[in-house]
Amino acid sequence: MAAGIDIGSRGHFVAVPEGCAEICVREFKSFTSDLYDLADWLKQCNIETVAMESTGSYWIPLYEILEARGVEVKLVDARHVKNVSGRKTDVLDCQWLQQLHSYGLLHGAFRPEEQICILRSYLRQRSMLIQQAGRHVQHMQKALTQMNIQLQHVISDLTGVTGLRIVREIVGGERDPKILAGYRNHHCKSSVEKIEKSLTGNYRDEHVFALKQGLELYETYHEKIKACDQEIEKQLLNFRNKPQQIREDDRNHKSRGNSKNRLSFDVTSHLIRITGVDLTAIPGIEASSAIRIISEIGLDLSRWKSSKQFASWLGVCPGNRVSGGKSLSGKSKRTANYAASAFRMAASTLHGSKSALGSFFRRLKSRLGAPKAITASAHKLAVIMFNMLKNGTEYFDTGQDYYDKRYRERIIHNLASKAKSLGLKVVPDPSIT
Repeated sequence: MAAGIDIGSRGHFVAVPEGCAEICVREFKSFTSDLYDLADWLKQCNIETVAMESTGSYWIPLYEILEARGVEVKLVDARHVKNVSGRKTDVLDCQWLQQLHSYGLLHGAFRPEEQICILRSYLRQRSMLIQQAGRHVQHMQKALTQMNIQLQHVISDLTGVTGLRIVREIVGGERDPKILAGYRNHHCKSSVEKIEKSLTGNYRDEHVFALKQGLELYETYHEKIKACDQEIEKQLLNFRNKPQQIREDDRNHKSRGNSKNRLSFDVTSHLIRITGVDLTAIPGIEASSAIRIISEIGLDLSRWKSSKQFASWLGVCPGNRVSGGKSLSGKSKRTANYAASAFRMAASTLHGSKSALGSFFRRLKSRLGAPKAITASAHKLAVIMFNMLKNGTEYFDTGQDYYDKRYRERIIHNLASKAKSLGLKVVPDPSIT
């Protein structure tokens, strides 16, 4: 027996098949006690599965309660269940969902296992804190601009060692440009004289106050980010170990870089322990990207029968829009998939990579442009990671020289085939290298 639920912020409308109850459509408020009453009523009606729209965050409490009661819940995209135009009411919406679900026409959205969902919540919270911290960097830059202090234009990063030292001293009351410039870190490319010149400004009290608050809020958010890191590490320790296919000597030791937003613990070791493979061996995939992707797709990839289905779910493969025997468009579908965003971000870093994937990205970028090259490279990264996680195989990079050699051989073979079809022959010139 299938039911349909129209989710709202203040209440939910529920429709069950006729004959299950005297009243087939009921409204329940969004209070917790009402949600338990809703679950009890569905069990009384012998409902085994329920379809609901994934509206904002309003579906989460009801989803968790129904799942705990043993009811199968399918989250569906509201764009896929639109009713006939002009028939838009809460009652009709829940009845329409119930009807479509009873016919087996709805496909539920992917939701990983509970342990992964918890990890995902911590990582998404961490990403939100990083974004908020970035906003307060802009507030500090605005305050400096209002005082005509050009510090952010002579150093590469206001929140680097040099920038934060100087900002803290300004907030502490120091106004002498020469003394402030003396806090320059020896790694800073700008000279002391240039920094000193940029620090001559109009230190009005109201602007210094705004700078102080921006600095305090920035530091507060980074303290909260560290707290998130601790919870993320605790959660990773709860995952079961998986037999490793890689020896410590063969492990890919990538530099952690100097990113201020990197996780404060060794993520790579945890990833190898819970996946059995080294995902950071893939060009473009850093530990932060890998853990973000794992938190979105989980460790059990049996939901997708093949890498093609996985790439389609991510939205990084060509679209398939055919009508009348003609292909209308091959554009990839639009999606708000967090994992797809991580793959695209990783693909965008391949421009300077001396790997086969780096050569692939540069070749496509020169011919099709950056957006299409990023999507195509993200597709390759997704397929590689899918096969590594599902089959437990390690990634081996053939290198850009091998890729360029194979690409050259393929071009020559295609030219020879084309020439042969025209009654011609391709003859190599030894004098040209």
